[in-house]
Amino acid sequence: MRHGKKFNHLGRQTAHRKAMLANMACSLIEHKRINTTVAKAKALKQFVEPMITKSKTDTTHNRRIVMSRLRQKEAVSELFREVASKIGDRPGGYTRIIKLGNRLGDNADMAMIELVDYNEIYNAGKAPKKTTRRSRRGGNKSTTTPPVEAKASNEEE
Repeated sequence: MRHGKKFNHLGRQTAHRKAMLANMACSLIEHKRINTTVAKAKALKQFVEPMITKSKTDTTHNRRIVMSRLRQKEAVSELFREVASKIGDRPGGYTRIIKLGNRLGDNADMAMIELVDYNEIYNAGKAPKKTTRRSRRGGNKSTTTPPVEAKASNEEE
């Protein structure tokens, strides 16, 4: 039975799993994309996305929480500096998992996990998002010359 099994244990003891996910998260923050198995990529996504959310607000408390999970000062500083500034307006979904096929040696399902905003191939085709909002109520409809006067001036000529 799977009572209370909320995450994949990845066939490892707790300390080994936490250390492995911390190292993979640091590599993801440093290189912006890494290749791994699908199961590890899914576990890493659950591990790293809450920390990216915490990096949006740069407080001492958030830095200490992230530091206790990542354990590398350079990765934490890069997360709070570069990554947080790039994903500041995104409401979630900071990572993307792309399946690559099977590994030659043991036929394991491989995947590439990457930070979404750092992929120039996918983001190149999208136009920048419009910031103006329009309503259907009408708003200001100011015209410089009414259409009736324009018709009258055309008839006189």
